[in-house]
Amino acid sequence: MRHVALSGLMAIAMSTAALAQDVTIATAQGDVTLPANPETVAVYDMGALDSLTALGVVPAATIDNILVPELREAVGDAAQVGTLFEPDLEALAGVGPDLTIVGGRSSTQLAAVSQVGTAIDMTFGDDLLASARERIAAYGTLFGHEDRAAEMIATIDARLEATRAASEGKGDMLVVMTNGPKIAAYGADSRFGWLHDATGLPEAVEGVDRADHGQGISHEFIAEADPDWLIVIDRSAAIGEESQGAEQTLSSDLVAGTKAWSKGQVIYLDPAETYISAGGFRALTDTLDQLTEAFAAAH
Repeated sequence: MRHVALSGLMAIAMSTAALAQDVTIATAQGDVTLPANPETVAVYDMGALDSLTALGVVPAATIDNILVPELREAVGDAAQVGTLFEPDLEALAGVGPDLTIVGGRSSTQLAAVSQVGTAIDMTFGDDLLASARERIAAYGTLFGHEDRAAEMIATIDARLEATRAASEGKGDMLVVMTNGPKIAAYGADSRFGWLHDATGLPEAVEGVDRADHGQGISHEFIAEADPDWLIVIDRSAAIGEESQGAEQTLSSDLVAGTKAWSKGQVIYLDPAETYISAGGFRALTDTLDQLTEAFAAAH
């Protein structure tokens, strides 16, 4: 009996040691070593939330107002702990997270949430496609879901291959974001430059300002660019503002005269997935699927 009891204690000790094992993962601040399999996780980044829930990790806490419908459903009854820009530290402390994840818009709050406990910054780098894979791999290692993470990365690679095959030889493109009546263009080196990487299509206009908020443009700019494809993101729709939609903003004789408009080669990307949760697994694969379908349908 004593031998059995000792064996049991040893098994428990070994199990506890396994649970306490540390892993090292890549973050926006460099490699970080953390205890594996954190049980109580708070998430302040929507790209991270997208990939984590797709991986099978449901957070204990996240922001108050999630603007991506699928993510609102995925988090279930998770506690609300403030916003991307203003975390509620008291509510967060009440949850007592083993780990808090920030990134992107919430990355400036890393020091604040670190007062409550361990926190990491998972902001995407300039190469969103590479960062998306890297983050998924890191989450797989951290939460012990390496096989699922590898499957997700393989899915992204397959969708990318399909998008590039469908878009090959289909001309150039111009990426614009509308914000009510305003229009901004984004080039290959911008936050939406990954769309050029994903499609392989060149810029209709080179040298567009790399600013985070894009280069303010007019209908005349679009007419002069005369892109084969016009890729549109509606910021107002993404953040739930009541304002005129992207199609109304772009509607004019000048824009109607472009190759993109006249051939029906204007793609209105899902605003929430391209502006709010960009780089997350679902957001990325959904966007790639939408692009592939549109390019494949073009003659």
